[in-house]
Amino acid sequence: MGNSLHKQIMVVDDHPMMRKGLVSVLESESGFDVVVQLDRAEGALKVLDDYELDLIVADVSLPGMNGIELVKNVLFQKPDMKILVVSRHDEALYAERALRAGAKGYVMKYESSDTLLAAIRKILNGGIYISDDMNKKLLMGMMQGKKEIAESPIQVLSDRELEVFELIGQGKSSAEISKQLHLAAKTIETYRSRIKDKLGYKNATEMMFQAIKWVENENSGRT
Repeated sequence: MGNSLHKQIMVVDDHPMMRKGLVSVLESESGFDVVVQLDRAEGALKVLDDYELDLIVADVSLPGMNGIELVKNVLFQKPDMKILVVSRHDEALYAERALRAGAKGYVMKYESSDTLLAAIRKILNGGIYISDDMNKKLLMGMMQGKKEIAESPIQVLSDRELEVFELIGQGKSSAEISKQLHLAAKTIETYRSRIKDKLGYKNATEMMFQAIKWVENENSGRT
Protein backbone atom coordinates (compact mmCIF):
# COMPACT_ATOMS: atom_id res chain seq x y z
CA MET A 1 0.00 0.00 0.00
CA GLY A 2 2.42 2.70 -1.00
CA ASN A 3 6.15 2.68 -0.40
CA SER A 4 6.31 2.78 3.40
CA LEU A 5 5.41 -0.16 5.58
CA HIS A 6 3.35 1.86 8.05
CA LYS A 7 0.88 4.61 7.23
CA GLN A 8 0.74 7.34 9.86
CA ILE A 9 -2.76 8.66 10.47
CA MET A 10 -4.24 11.57 12.43
CA VAL A 11 -7.84 11.32 13.71
CA VAL A 12 -9.79 14.49 14.52
CA ASP A 13 -13.17 13.88 16.19
CA ASP A 14 -14.63 15.58 19.26
CA HIS A 15 -16.81 12.64 20.35
CA PRO A 16 -14.63 10.39 22.58
CA MET A 17 -16.55 7.18 21.82
CA MET A 18 -16.64 7.86 18.08
CA ARG A 19 -12.95 8.68 18.08
CA LYS A 20 -12.15 5.51 20.01
CA GLY A 21 -14.22 3.48 17.53
CA LEU A 22 -12.49 5.05 14.53
CA VAL A 23 -9.05 4.44 16.00
CA SER A 24 -9.94 0.83 16.81
CA VAL A 25 -11.06 0.17 13.23
CA LEU A 26 -7.97 1.84 11.75
CA GLU A 27 -5.51 0.03 14.00
CA SER A 28 -7.16 -3.31 13.21
CA GLU A 29 -5.66 -2.92 9.74
CA SER A 30 -2.08 -4.11 9.45
CA GLY A 31 0.21 -1.20 8.60
CA PHE A 32 -2.07 1.59 9.85
CA ASP A 33 -0.75 3.57 12.83
CA VAL A 34 -2.87 6.28 14.46
CA VAL A 35 -0.08 8.53 15.70
CA VAL A 36 -2.23 11.38 17.01
CA GLN A 37 -5.85 11.84 18.13
CA LEU A 38 -7.40 15.27 18.59
CA ASP A 39 -10.80 16.76 19.35
CA ARG A 40 -10.36 20.14 17.66
CA ALA A 41 -9.32 21.34 14.22
CA GLU A 42 -7.22 24.13 15.72
CA GLY A 43 -5.12 21.56 17.58
CA ALA A 44 -4.62 19.57 14.39
CA LEU A 45 -3.25 22.62 12.55
CA LYS A 46 -0.78 23.30 15.38
CA VAL A 47 0.85 19.85 15.21
CA LEU A 48 0.82 19.27 11.44
CA ASP A 49 4.59 19.69 11.22
CA ASP A 50 5.24 17.38 14.19
CA TYR A 51 4.33 14.20 12.28
CA GLU A 52 5.05 12.59 8.91
CA LEU A 53 1.37 12.01 8.20
CA ASP A 54 0.04 9.93 5.32
CA LEU A 55 -3.63 10.63 6.05
CA ILE A 56 -5.97 12.73 8.18
CA VAL A 57 -9.42 11.39 9.11
CA ALA A 58 -11.61 14.28 10.26
CA ASP A 59 -15.20 14.70 11.41
CA VAL A 60 -17.30 17.52 9.90
CA SER A 61 -18.88 18.71 13.17
CA LEU A 62 -16.13 20.00 15.44
CA PRO A 63 -16.16 22.75 18.08
CA GLY A 64 -14.70 25.95 16.72
CA MET A 65 -13.42 25.41 13.19
CA ASN A 66 -15.39 22.68 11.41
CA GLY A 67 -14.02 19.77 9.39
CA ILE A 68 -14.53 21.41 5.99
CA GLU A 69 -12.59 24.49 7.12
CA LEU A 70 -9.91 22.17 8.52
CA VAL A 71 -9.51 20.55 5.10
CA LYS A 72 -8.99 23.97 3.47
CA ASN A 73 -6.50 25.08 6.14
CA VAL A 74 -4.49 21.84 6.07
CA LEU A 75 -4.21 21.94 2.28
CA PHE A 76 -3.10 25.58 2.42
CA GLN A 77 -0.14 24.41 4.52
CA LYS A 78 0.33 20.98 2.93
CA PRO A 79 -1.24 20.84 -0.56
CA ASP A 80 -0.53 17.11 -1.01
CA MET A 81 -2.08 15.91 2.26
CA LYS A 82 -4.70 13.18 1.87
CA ILE A 83 -7.83 13.80 3.97
CA LEU A 84 -10.90 11.63 4.51
CA VAL A 85 -13.96 13.36 5.95
CA VAL A 86 -16.34 11.30 8.10
CA SER A 87 -19.70 12.50 9.37
CA ARG A 88 -23.09 11.50 10.74
CA HIS A 89 -24.55 13.95 8.20
CA ASP A 90 -25.99 12.59 5.01
CA GLU A 91 -23.46 12.65 2.19
CA ALA A 92 -25.96 14.48 -0.04
CA LEU A 93 -25.33 17.55 2.11
CA TYR A 94 -21.63 17.47 2.89
CA ALA A 95 -19.80 15.15 0.46
CA GLU A 96 -19.63 17.65 -2.39
CA ARG A 97 -18.56 20.42 -0.01
CA ALA A 98 -15.79 18.19 1.37
CA LEU A 99 -14.51 17.31 -2.11
CA ARG A 100 -14.67 20.94 -3.25
CA ALA A 101 -12.57 21.86 -0.21
CA GLY A 102 -9.96 19.30 -1.32
CA ALA A 103 -10.76 16.18 0.70
CA LYS A 104 -10.10 12.87 -1.07
CA GLY A 105 -13.16 11.11 0.29
CA TYR A 106 -16.31 11.15 2.39
CA VAL A 107 -17.76 8.34 4.49
CA MET A 108 -20.85 8.45 6.71
CA LYS A 109 -20.21 7.24 10.25
CA TYR A 110 -22.83 4.51 10.19
CA GLU A 111 -21.12 2.77 7.25
CA SER A 112 -19.38 -0.53 7.98
CA SER A 113 -15.76 -0.83 9.07
CA ASP A 114 -15.02 -2.52 5.73
CA THR A 115 -16.33 0.54 3.87
CA LEU A 116 -14.17 2.88 5.95
CA LEU A 117 -11.05 0.79 5.37
CA ALA A 118 -11.79 0.43 1.66
CA ALA A 119 -12.12 4.21 1.42
CA ILE A 120 -8.80 4.73 3.18
CA ARG A 121 -7.00 2.19 1.03
CA LYS A 122 -8.33 3.85 -2.12
CA ILE A 123 -7.28 7.32 -0.95
CA LEU A 124 -3.79 6.16 0.09
CA ASN A 125 -3.39 4.62 -3.35
CA GLY A 126 -4.12 7.97 -4.99
CA GLY A 127 -7.87 7.64 -5.57
CA ILE A 128 -10.98 9.48 -4.43
CA TYR A 129 -13.72 7.74 -2.45
CA ILE A 130 -17.43 8.53 -2.39
CA SER A 131 -20.36 6.12 -2.40
CA ASP A 132 -21.77 4.86 -5.70
CA ASP A 133 -25.00 6.77 -5.04
CA MET A 134 -23.16 10.04 -4.47
CA ASN A 135 -20.95 9.44 -7.49
CA LYS A 136 -24.05 9.06 -9.68
CA LYS A 137 -25.58 12.21 -8.20
CA LEU A 138 -22.46 14.28 -8.90
CA LEU A 139 -22.23 12.96 -12.45
CA MET A 140 -25.90 13.76 -13.05
CA GLY A 141 -25.32 17.26 -11.70
CA MET A 142 -22.41 17.76 -14.11
CA MET A 143 -24.43 16.45 -17.06
CA GLN A 144 -27.36 18.72 -16.25
CA GLY A 145 -25.12 21.70 -15.68
CA LYS A 146 -26.38 22.01 -12.10
CA LYS A 147 -29.41 23.93 -13.36
CA GLU A 148 -31.87 21.91 -11.32
CA ILE A 149 -32.69 23.08 -7.81
CA ALA A 150 -30.81 21.09 -5.18
CA GLU A 151 -32.80 18.56 -3.18
CA SER A 152 -32.29 20.51 0.01
CA PRO A 153 -32.54 24.32 0.20
CA ILE A 154 -29.63 24.11 2.64
CA GLN A 155 -27.37 23.51 -0.37
CA VAL A 156 -27.42 27.26 -1.13
CA LEU A 157 -25.65 28.07 2.15
CA SER A 158 -21.90 28.49 2.39
CA ASP A 159 -19.96 26.14 4.68
CA ARG A 160 -19.91 28.68 7.52
CA GLU A 161 -23.56 29.65 7.02
CA LEU A 162 -24.52 25.98 7.20
CA GLU A 163 -22.53 25.63 10.42
CA VAL A 164 -24.36 28.61 11.96
CA PHE A 165 -27.72 27.24 10.75
CA GLU A 166 -26.98 23.90 12.43
CA LEU A 167 -26.08 25.58 15.72
CA ILE A 168 -29.30 27.64 15.56
CA GLY A 169 -31.13 24.33 15.14
CA GLN A 170 -29.40 23.00 18.26
CA GLY A 171 -31.04 25.86 20.18
CA LYS A 172 -27.90 27.94 20.66
CA SER A 173 -28.14 31.71 21.01
CA SER A 174 -26.07 34.12 18.92
CA ALA A 175 -23.80 34.68 21.94
CA GLU A 176 -23.24 30.91 22.33
CA ILE A 177 -22.60 30.50 18.60
CA SER A 178 -20.17 33.42 18.69
CA LYS A 179 -18.24 31.79 21.54
CA GLN A 180 -18.19 28.33 19.96
CA LEU A 181 -17.02 29.53 16.53
CA HIS A 182 -14.67 32.18 17.93
CA LEU A 183 -16.37 34.85 15.82
CA ALA A 184 -17.66 38.31 16.77
CA ALA A 185 -21.35 38.53 17.72
CA LYS A 186 -21.83 41.05 14.90
CA THR A 187 -20.44 38.49 12.43
CA ILE A 188 -22.91 35.86 13.66
CA GLU A 189 -25.78 38.32 13.18
CA THR A 190 -24.56 38.90 9.61
CA TYR A 191 -24.59 35.14 8.96
CA ARG A 192 -28.08 34.84 10.45
CA SER A 193 -29.32 37.61 8.18
CA ARG A 194 -27.76 35.97 5.10
CA ILE A 195 -29.28 32.58 5.98
CA LYS A 196 -32.71 34.15 6.45
CA ASP A 197 -32.47 35.90 3.07
CA LYS A 198 -31.07 32.91 1.17
CA LEU A 199 -33.69 30.49 2.48
CA GLY A 200 -36.56 32.97 2.22
CA TYR A 201 -37.59 32.94 5.86
CA LYS A 202 -39.89 35.77 6.96
CA ASN A 203 -38.30 36.27 10.35
CA ALA A 204 -35.88 34.88 12.94
CA THR A 205 -38.60 32.75 14.56
CA GLU A 206 -39.37 30.93 11.32
CA MET A 207 -35.64 30.44 10.72
CA MET A 208 -35.18 28.93 14.19
CA PHE A 209 -38.18 26.63 13.75
CA GLN A 210 -36.93 25.37 10.39
CA ALA A 211 -33.36 24.97 11.71
CA ILE A 212 -34.57 22.87 14.66
CA LYS A 213 -36.69 20.75 12.32
CA TRP A 214 -33.72 20.22 9.99
CA VAL A 215 -31.36 19.25 12.85
CA GLU A 216 -33.92 16.76 14.22
CA ASN A 217 -34.31 15.26 10.75
CA GLU A 218 -30.53 14.99 10.34
CA ASN A 219 -30.16 13.31 13.72
CA SER A 220 -32.94 10.79 13.26
CA GLY A 221 -31.50 7.37 12.59
CA ARG A 222 -27.92 8.61 13.00
CA THR A 223 -25.45 7.49 15.60
